Amino acid sequence: MSEFLQSLDIPAELVVLLGSMIPIVELRGAIPIGIAADLPWYEVYLIAVIGNMIPVPVILIFMDFVVKVFSHIPACKRFFEFIFEKTTAKVERVEKYQEIGLTIFTAIPLPVTGAWTASIAAKLLNFGRRKAFFSILLGVMISGVIVTTLSLLGWIGAIIAAVVLIGLAVFYIMRKKNKRVSKQTDKQ
Repeated sequence: MSEFLQSLDIPAELVVLLGSMIPIVELRGAIPIGIAADLPWYEVYLIAVIGNMIPVPVILIFMDFVVKVFSHIPACKRFFEFIFEKTTAKVERVEKYQEIGLTIFTAIPLPVTGAWTASIAAKLLNFGRRKAFFSILLGVMISGVIVTTLSLLGWIGAIIAAVVLIGLAVFYIMRKKNKRVSKQTDKQ
């Protein structure tokens, strides 16, 4: 991996910083890249947390303005509706537990549970900017510790992550199935 980054002539630190700023990738993707590039883990962690947090204040401050301006464009309006629908579906527990829920939501290192989604959720739920920022920061730091630890474990970390993901997928499928069955019995 480090040879590949060197061949691109892009500093690995910059790859980690920019990668952690990208939605969905965030620090979950950036930390393994930095560790694979032989950067010190503590440097990777710090750069990834900083990069993951850069979009947060921008989203918290300017999201309303951006949505208002660009919602007049049909494609943008559909995009915003899609994002808000997906985020709203994920934030039931965040709303119930407020800042702690936002921190836990952000800390879970799964796709669509990172700083970007948490920032949008905080705006949709009308959280104060300061509380939202610090809740998300704590969640990003926790997520960074988890991802860094798993990345440092190498194949063992990958196996642990795979087992957890498979377990969560099975749990999710079973929960959906049970909800469908209970809805059908309620109709009868």
